[in-house]
Amino acid sequence: MLNTCFARTLSLCALAVMALTGCAATGGSQLPPAQFVAMQEGPGEDYVIGPLDELTIHVWRNPELGASVQVRPDGRITTPLVTDMPAVGKTPSMLAEDIRLQLSQYINEPLVSVIVNKFAGTFSQQVRVVGATEKPASIPYRANMTLLDAMISVGGLSEYAAGNRAKLIRFDKESGRQKEYNIRLGDLLKKGESKANVLLMPGDVIIIPESLF
Repeated sequence: MLNTCFARTLSLCALAVMALTGCAATGGSQLPPAQFVAMQEGPGEDYVIGPLDELTIHVWRNPELGASVQVRPDGRITTPLVTDMPAVGKTPSMLAEDIRLQLSQYINEPLVSVIVNKFAGTFSQQVRVVGATEKPASIPYRANMTLLDAMISVGGLSEYAAGNRAKLIRFDKESGRQKEYNIRLGDLLKKGESKANVLLMPGDVIIIPESLF
């Protein structure tokens, strides 16, 4: 009788260990699949200016007050009559309004527009791919961007990548916390598994580990 009870206890312990191991291996949640070709393209979130973005500022009927500038690493720009204006973290329309208010001290009812010529964006507007890939990089996010798009940009997986153990880290605005998701890069890139392709969001970080052997 004691031997039978001991055997049952061992069996229950083994099942518990297996369950815990399974949970640990799973790690994160799953994201819904995205189509390889979107049925309908749509705009993304408003673009936020980042350091090193290249801008063109137009002032209607006052071309001498316009300029083509690059956002400095400290996040500011300087144009005629506007000195050290903060630009990082603003949308182009927000920056145009701030410049307009500054110029209104000197000219009557200025009309200002801001065009972004070359994009770098803030970290919250980029998709970063790190780990076992051919060329880890920060990629400017674009509307309707998918996991496949990002992997093409970085040249795919390296020879020793454990693609199906990769993780996607995403900041959840509602909870104020980052969430971790499992992604299957091996199935996506090597098997063409369409269900492994997912939509990306600005600020996503993709982490690709190396194989253990």
